[in-house]
Amino acid sequence: MDGETELLDGLVQVSFTMTAMLSRIASAHDLSLTQLRLLAILRDREPRMADLAEHLGLDRSSVSGLVDRAARAGLVRRSASKEDGRSVRVALTAEGMRLATALHAEVTSSVDPLTAGLSAAEKNRLAALLGRIVDRRG
Repeated sequence: MDGETELLDGLVQVSFTMTAMLSRIASAHDLSLTQLRLLAILRDREPRMADLAEHLGLDRSSVSGLVDRAARAGLVRRSASKEDGRSVRVALTAEGMRLATALHAEVTSSVDPLTAGLSAAEKNRLAALLGRIVDRRG
C-alpha cells in the first residue's frame, strides 16, 4: 500500500471508530449523534442559528427542528441577538450544560485509551495535524 492509500485508510478507520464511539455515547443518553454534536458546539459558544447550521453542516430548517426538539427537552434556549434583533442565538440551559459536560467527560474517557500509547509530543503533533486537516475543510 502506498502512503496516500495508507493515509486514506487510516483517516477512514479513525472516522469510523470515532463515529461509532460517539453514537454509542449519544444513544446511552437517548440522543442522536447530531444532538450530541449540537450540545458539544454549544458548550463554549452561543452562536446564531445561521452559524449553528454552518457548524453542523445542515440547512437552517433542519437546525430549526433540531433546536426545537432540544428546547422542548429543556436543553437549550433561544434569545434575540444583541447585535442584530432579527437573528436568534442559541445557548445551553443549566440542564443542557450539565449534560454537555457529562458527555464531554464520557467522550474524553473513551478517547483516552485510543491515544494512551502516544507520547505527549506525539499527541500534540497529532492534534496539530488534525487541526490543519479540519481547518482546510471549508
